[in-house]
Amino acid sequence: MVTVYEKTKGLSRRELLKRGSIGAALVISGTAVISPQNAWGLETTALKPDSMATLIQLARDIYPHDQLADRFYAIAVKGQDQRAAKEDAHKTLIEDGIADLDKRAGVTGYRGLGWEDDRVAILRDIETTPFFQAIRGDLVVSLYNQKELWPIFGYEGESYSKGGYIERGFNDIEWL
Repeated sequence: MVTVYEKTKGLSRRELLKRGSIGAALVISGTAVISPQNAWGLETTALKPDSMATLIQLARDIYPHDQLADRFYAIAVKGQDQRAAKEDAHKTLIEDGIADLDKRAGVTGYRGLGWEDDRVAILRDIETTPFFQAIRGDLVVSLYNQKELWPIFGYEGESYSKGGYIERGFNDIEWL
């Protein structure tokens, strides 16, 4: 007897982790995005809390690191809310960009897509848009410049004050 399995989309690895201990379901309450399981929250001032929750998912999809908790991504995208509070054009760019993501994702919206490959396909379609470029460009600094993350990536910080890298493990990067 031959058993035939249908290839169906189940939970992606990232979705499984989000439901487990690293990432958890985000709760939208008033003007805040809250992760009750991991005891952190992010209050919004200009952007909708739903938009911030989508930005957190978007940040994780652009720079995926399974070992990072959602709170680091929340810290990284907080600057988008702060900038939106000062610049109406930026607020419009972000809110319209998220509305476009949700429209492309269909009924469930971008965050409702449980399969990472589906979200990445949407991101590939919009990677040349000003919205995507604004988020990606800011994330490369706002995410990786969090000193609390440096040990996770094996980065010891600047080396000039310590005599440079040549005599201090120039080629001992273990995470590559």
